[in-house]
Amino acid sequence: MQNLNFPKFSFRFKNKENKPFIFDAIRKKFVSLQPEEWVRQHCVQYLILKKEYPKSLISVEKEILINNLKKRYDIVVYNPNGTVNLVVECKSPNVKITQATFDQVARYNLTLKARYIMITNGINHYYCIMNLETEHYEFLKDLPNYSLK
Repeated sequence: MQNLNFPKFSFRFKNKENKPFIFDAIRKKFVSLQPEEWVRQHCVQYLILKKEYPKSLISVEKEILINNLKKRYDIVVYNPNGTVNLVVECKSPNVKITQATFDQVARYNLTLKARYIMITNGINHYYCIMNLETEHYEFLKDLPNYSLK
């Protein structure tokens, strides 16, 4: 897999029927290693090891209903009270992040109501803080550490 713009992390791999799998520490199972999954797993490790978000507050690839349509978010980090703190949209490294990507995560966030948004393709990372009243976001240089929220 391609090198990403994240720190180096250790991962567990296995092959099954000549296909690579990577262990997801949140879902506690091996998942098919596709380019977007490579980005997602790096992002999860980044949130846990560098930003100090507790594993117990992280959710990966869950279904949500948006305008009666079933969608799947990549990563959500909850607050201890159950509200959503952060939603992360991951794309494959070869996918350019465009306005459509921001629109996609903004639609998700109408339901999730996260305070922070991260969009990444593993190479480029964008961080935003949401103003939920005005439904506008402001770009940040980085996400705050969990302990500093």
